[in-house]
Amino acid sequence: MSEAKPFFRPRLAFSRGAPAAAPDPSARFREVVLPHLDAAYNFARYLSRDATAAEDIVQEAFLRAFRAFPNWRGGSSKAWLFAIVRNCFLNWAAGQRGDRPVVDEGALSEAQSLALANVADPDQETPEAALLRRRDAEAIRAVIENLPEPFRETLVLRELEELSYKEIAALTATPIGTVMSRLARARQMLSDMLLPDGARQAQEVRR
Repeated sequence: MSEAKPFFRPRLAFSRGAPAAAPDPSARFREVVLPHLDAAYNFARYLSRDATAAEDIVQEAFLRAFRAFPNWRGGSSKAWLFAIVRNCFLNWAAGQRGDRPVVDEGALSEAQSLALANVADPDQETPEAALLRRRDAEAIRAVIENLPEPFRETLVLRELEELSYKEIAALTATPIGTVMSRLARARQMLSDMLLPDGARQAQEVRR
């Protein structure tokens, strides 16, 4: 469940005209990866908490994804793209701190590529995802952006972008148990900030 559409498009080196007679890898890229542009922007926006930086991160991520696409091993193209977005964010964050880049120029490590090629589809919508869908988008963004980064990242990937636990574990290189514990904590923090006192008390009684 992605949020509002971003007001930009990445500048990629392929034509949007009629496909040539020869096989056109860019056509397959447009078909498989480009539909996830808006979701990638939302993910980058939540990670960076900076709209302009998110555009730069996604621009770089799509360029890397386009170059790496011939080596894509299959599986979830959305999770694969998100892993590249996350790597670009980590390099951006390192640059903001004046550190050396923490991720090399390769799109994904061999381990990440293999893991992302063998993950299941997301589970059905959770109550937390339904709550986020109903609430005002800007209010939700403000609340989520106040969460600590590991919890914010996990919550966005699971509840907003509907990735599976296995996909999140693969793209963040985190044990699935850690993903689940972070998500549980993030859900609790989100409920504490979003639910009215009466609803929260009723929820606690049902537990």
